[in-house]
Amino acid sequence: MSDTPKTPRHIVSSEHLASDQGWQMSELEYGLIIAFNGFSRWMVRCMNAAGHQDFNPLDVLVLHNVNHRNREKRLNDICFVLNVEDPHTVNYSLKKLIKGKLVKGTKKGKEIFYSTTKEGAEACSEYRKIRELCLIDPAVATDTRFDEVAHTAQILRSISGLYDQASRAAASL
Repeated sequence: MSDTPKTPRHIVSSEHLASDQGWQMSELEYGLIIAFNGFSRWMVRCMNAAGHQDFNPLDVLVLHNVNHRNREKRLNDICFVLNVEDPHTVNYSLKKLIKGKLVKGTKKGKEIFYSTTKEGAEACSEYRKIRELCLIDPAVATDTRFDEVAHTAQILRSISGLYDQASRAAASL
């Protein structure tokens, strides 16, 4: 057996970005990458199982945001809540959802307010049923600590502020 101490190995996506001072952020970034891709895949497949194909992850997020609290929303409101910088991508999703008869737009003055149609609300309801069956029930069965999930969500929202500030700083360089 060797007496040489092992240096800890960190699970990162890009070792060249993991400095001695900030390797933890590289570990977090790798976790975000795989979580984002897994979550994206989940949203699309859950939406497919709910009977609605040809929607990408942003389309699904926009649909659920429009349906949220059964209130009409403007394009800028949706972008703000979802933290999407480019309103054109959200606008494209809205057009796809309108074409799919899941969302409707109502012009009020100079702005368009979006809401779910009856079919859109039903799609969200079916998505929820599938989510309960495929995600929540197994999480409960495996003793997932939902208090830890909530704490993690809080941390991620806080860290998103760090990345937003860093992006503003980088844009000024």
